Amino acid sequence: MSAAGGDPRKTFGAAVFDAALTNPDVVAISVDSGLSSGLGPMREKFPERYIEMGIMEQAATGVAAGLAAAGKIPILCAIAPFVTARNFEMFRNDVGYMRQNVKIVGRNSGLSYSPLGPTHHSLEDCALARLIPGVTVLTPADCGEIESAVDAMIAHDGPVYMRIGAGTIPDLFPRGSFAWGQGRTLTDGDDVTVISAGHITAEVSAAVTELRACGASVEHIALSTVSPLDTERIITSAARTGCVVTVEEHYLRGGLGSAVAELLAARCPVPLEIVGAPHRFISSGPYADVIPGCELDAESLVTRILTFVAARSKITQAG
Repeated sequence: MSAAGGDPRKTFGAAVFDAALTNPDVVAISVDSGLSSGLGPMREKFPERYIEMGIMEQAATGVAAGLAAAGKIPILCAIAPFVTARNFEMFRNDVGYMRQNVKIVGRNSGLSYSPLGPTHHSLEDCALARLIPGVTVLTPADCGEIESAVDAMIAHDGPVYMRIGAGTIPDLFPRGSFAWGQGRTLTDGDDVTVISAGHITAEVSAAVTELRACGASVEHIALSTVSPLDTERIITSAARTGCVVTVEEHYLRGGLGSAVAELLAARCPVPLEIVGAPHRFISSGPYADVIPGCELDAESLVTRILTFVAARSKITQAG
């Protein structure tokens, strides 16, 4: 993992701008969120392809669907809960049901808007997007993946939801190595499979490094696509290690953990521990305090994973 990093919002905006330079069908839609989403260059260079809707997420989703029906590639970006929960009916009916080529991007996802509290936290966005048939759900882990994911979702014909974080996140992977629908095996192991998605992957990677230094044989899989899953990679690893831990900056229900549970129940029943935000409204505060408070920091993850593996070992011995 590199110490360097970047702001996911600026990276996203720059990637949209670069795509617009060569693809005249790319249109950016803002709901009083353009500058915060990194779309300033798009507004300045292509004002005719930058639509400011004001605080009207539901209407903006309908406009995006209409533009897609006319052959454009609309990209709607705003704070994650406002483009998944507030406009869910339009997301479901205008975009999903009509299978329109709309790209919805939820920024400041998870707890990354922690100072503003529960109204701005987004811990159910992946669950909502996964519910809609035909919607691809992307969860890039670093700025390099965000760049590539923007290009990939524009090239993909169909509705997409992508969640990105905020602040400065570390670089984890080589630029340009994002692969649609595929995960990455970051470390090989035999004791436990740890699966992460999104910007929490940096914290998980730090935990895995500590676990391996202590002698634990941990296989770490990072997923940048939650729907669809990289099913064969997950099944192959789970069958070898015999137990799985998922980690996400999302509620325990409906997100990565639920998706993996559905897969394992059908094809490879093994013990599973789902780690995520507790199912309550999280208090506001600095991100550096909120994450440990939810036991999603590297130190807490080490304890959770070791406890789970030890419990499984006792069950196996008893059997």
